[in-house]
Amino acid sequence: MTTYAPGAEPILLAFSGGLDTSFCVPWLKDTYKRPVITVTVDTGGIDAQAAAALARRSVELGAIEHHLIDARASYFDQVLKYLIMGNIRRGGSYPLCVGAERVLQAQTIAQMALSLGTSMVAHGCTAAGNDQVRFEVALRTLAPGLTILAPVRDRAFQRPEQLKYLEEHHLPIPPFGAAYSVNRGLWGVTIGGKETLTSAGSIPESAWVLSKDAFSEPRAPARHSVGFTAGIPSSLDGKADSPVAIIEQLETLAGPYGIGRGIHLGDTIIGTKGRVAFEAPAADILLTAHRELEKLVLTGRQARIKESVAQPYGDLVHEGQHLDPVCRDIEALLLSSQARVSGEVRMVLRPGAMFVEGVSSPYSLMAASKGVYGESAGEWTPADALGYSKMLALTGVFYKRAGEQK
Repeated sequence: MTTYAPGAEPILLAFSGGLDTSFCVPWLKDTYKRPVITVTVDTGGIDAQAAAALARRSVELGAIEHHLIDARASYFDQVLKYLIMGNIRRGGSYPLCVGAERVLQAQTIAQMALSLGTSMVAHGCTAAGNDQVRFEVALRTLAPGLTILAPVRDRAFQRPEQLKYLEEHHLPIPPFGAAYSVNRGLWGVTIGGKETLTSAGSIPESAWVLSKDAFSEPRAPARHSVGFTAGIPSSLDGKADSPVAIIEQLETLAGPYGIGRGIHLGDTIIGTKGRVAFEAPAADILLTAHRELEKLVLTGRQARIKESVAQPYGDLVHEGQHLDPVCRDIEALLLSSQARVSGEVRMVLRPGAMFVEGVSSPYSLMAASKGVYGESAGEWTPADALGYSKMLALTGVFYKRAGEQK
């Protein structure tokens, strides 16, 4: 472990390259008179060009070191696969695009702080958002001895003040810094701006990242297929690949169609109502396809019990409580439920929509029956059906009869 001289211990900053964290680099350095090390935890959306830009911006802002840690596979294994297994969408639409990353990012930063021998970590969250809670709950759970700094929140810096500070110090201003807050990860993109501060309107077409011009320049329909093995994405168009690679390919395929585009309005962790635009083409396709496959292979009772715990699990992930042991209990049930969720889902992509054409599985409960819905019984006689209907009606008959006797 590195040993630092008194007063020279570096501050480890979670660095996204956005306005808040860009501002934090020079401000922390100037205010605390300590060196700053930036770390970006790659949970998706960072290509080689973006990685190089982040490293360059970190140095230009005054950091002594920059680290990029590829955590995409860990993110899928620890979080995303359970969101797929649970078919989890907050408010029925939002697939937890970016918030689900934060606990894993905090976990990675805590581990790095320990390896570097520093006890000071910082983040760029504001006082009005969810991420401050997600980061700090995880950091305090994993490494309670860390000193956590949050300048933007604790000093109540506003965006115009941060822009002015960077401009006055002749430091680089990040893209979108003056207008929109953009977060991008493996599970999608979130976009915040003046339009999302109220409930009345949408962000402009120019602010969308993955689906810009999806409707003004519509693409022709395209057919694809997704394969699952025990609930985990395992192939795309018949070609086996890793879940991370499949998610990244689906984003490229479906983003230009505007699939997975929406604006989520819901309850924040801190108790207010919040609104954010999102683009989640891969998440939308995989959640839709997975649910359709489950309909074919799970019993009704399996599906109902699984759904009863899936939404609370999504809430816990959204609220930064993923490290709570109850999440391990729910994950055990989700894993058990997926033993037969293997098969292929065929779909058509059109502007703004994904249509499931069909689904197949070696564990199909539909194919296992000798009966054909609406056509032939196969498993029972007409007399069996008559008796079943009579007995099923008994509860209602008794209730009506009891009321008539009063």
